[in-house]
Amino acid sequence: MPVTENIADDALDLKTQIVRFVLTGGLSAVVDFGLYFLLFEVVGLPVNVAKSISFIAGTTTAYLINRRWTFKAEPSRARFVAVVILYAVTFAVQVGLNWVMYHAFPDEWWRLPLAFVIAQGTATVINFVVQRAVIFKIH
Repeated sequence: MPVTENIADDALDLKTQIVRFVLTGGLSAVVDFGLYFLLFEVVGLPVNVAKSISFIAGTTTAYLINRRWTFKAEPSRARFVAVVILYAVTFAVQVGLNWVMYHAFPDEWWRLPLAFVIAQGTATVINFVVQRAVIFKIH
């Protein structure tokens, strides 16, 4: 039985989807962290406001690329609603976990990037599993 049977796009195997998801996630993380750093360190916005704005920019980038390239899915209103729900959940997980980690670590140069990586990594795993198993099965 193929790994992709009845999950996401049968034309792409799991390995291809994971590689594409990771590449897309890398680009989206650059958008997210770059904007987060700029808004927090340069503009001076509060940590949660900066992270919220950067999350929206990063996840929008990820969704648009993943829909077309990683999962090769056509636009769908039902899928869009499912993505909004998923991103609301991962938004809460990512911003909340980032806040907890940021305040848990000492005030060192590595605090901001480490809190970001932990929060981003957790959200990335959640996103891949739910997108592959649920969202990109929706027509």
